[in-house]
Amino acid sequence: MSDRTLEDALQAAESPVDLLRDLGLGQFTKLPDEFTHWIEEQRAWQESCAFADQSYHMTDLRIQGTEAIELYTDYAVNDFETFDVGQAKQLVVANPDGYLIGDAILFREGEANFLSVGAAAAHHWLLYQAETGEYDVDAEMQGRPVATGRDPENFRYQVQGPDAVDVMRAAIDGPLPDLGFFRFEEVTIDGNEAFLLRHGMAGEAGFEFWGDYANADAVRETVLDAGEEHGIRRLGSKSYQSANVVLGWLPLPVPAIYSGEEMRGFREWLDLRQGLISIGGSYDAADIEDYYVTPIEVGYGHIVDFDHDFVGKAALEAEIDDPDREKVTLVWNDGDVVDVFHSLFRNGETQKFMDLPVPRSSACHYDEVRKDGEIVGVSKWMSYINNHREMLSLALVDTEHSDPGTEVTLTWGEADGSENRAVERHETAEIRATVAPAPYKQDRR
Repeated sequence: MSDRTLEDALQAAESPVDLLRDLGLGQFTKLPDEFTHWIEEQRAWQESCAFADQSYHMTDLRIQGTEAIELYTDYAVNDFETFDVGQAKQLVVANPDGYLIGDAILFREGEANFLSVGAAAAHHWLLYQAETGEYDVDAEMQGRPVATGRDPENFRYQVQGPDAVDVMRAAIDGPLPDLGFFRFEEVTIDGNEAFLLRHGMAGEAGFEFWGDYANADAVRETVLDAGEEHGIRRLGSKSYQSANVVLGWLPLPVPAIYSGEEMRGFREWLDLRQGLISIGGSYDAADIEDYYVTPIEVGYGHIVDFDHDFVGKAALEAEIDDPDREKVTLVWNDGDVVDVFHSLFRNGETQKFMDLPVPRSSACHYDEVRKDGEIVGVSKWMSYINNHREMLSLALVDTEHSDPGTEVTLTWGEADGSENRAVERHETAEIRATVAPAPYKQDRR
């Protein structure tokens, strides 16, 4: 840890946007890009069974104590009146102005024992409250193992696809528990204890399971052996990241921590390295709050509980019935996408290279979306999905332009003056796109 805080760096920078833009892209996970080929790996989650290893790219936060629920209630938008041991929730935390700080999956492992898994921002915010607030809790955070270089405490695996239930039925010792969605129980796999969560990815049924990292290899090989007759495939980094556009989950918006006097204490507590996350893409705004999103517009409105007091409540109450933007899927025009690649084979400036299936060059990607020349939204997470033979992205667009079938354009490329070393010199391209629902695929979870 350095002695320099996020607030120190912001005070020295021209602006928060200037501090964060063009930092490039860090290592996502310890796993290889591909185990077989990313196209076959994508096909597996739709046609048979896919095995994903989530052990290395997320942070874990454990909070234990008699007042843990009180802490979550004060700082999360969720309803905790009914939250049983053996249940999971999509935990969502907002800043005082109602902007999204982050989300995570929260597991109640015991009456006073909680584990959440996800990106760092929400966990840093909750850890700050646990350490500085008057709560009878103990809290411990594990950073992303791929960044720290240390082994994770737990392995965390997923098995997804039409054959996932049969694979797990064969893999675990004894009968497969009859679990409701986002419910989990303890099981054994080849004699090794693990928690098994009923889950789903990319619209298909599946499970997530975790346990002591010392048993990771044995558990993985047992599950892969059980899935061999079903054609199970391990997902590499490329195919795993591409599933988000089908699922409709919007990862890594800029966390709403870089502005606001009420957030200053947190920024003074947070180490600089833990507060840096890169912004990239064609969208170019001077105000960091133009990059913020709200829980409602990204699709969490149905889990916001206004029957309790929480940070950000007043702002979300004012938004809930009339949000400015809505999350949608954009289906990119095939010809315009092909023309990006065609630019590599003709004289003159090329267009920004699309490294399929997930052409990422920054952690927080923002491409401008236009209608009749006016900016009406931002395109965030893009992926080519071979199962659909389409390039898709998740976007936030003004509600008046969010109806399926609406035609828009997005600007593919980096903003003027970009110095992102992960991106080559290029000219921007206008890509036509059609608005579609999010999630894009029928949910069969």
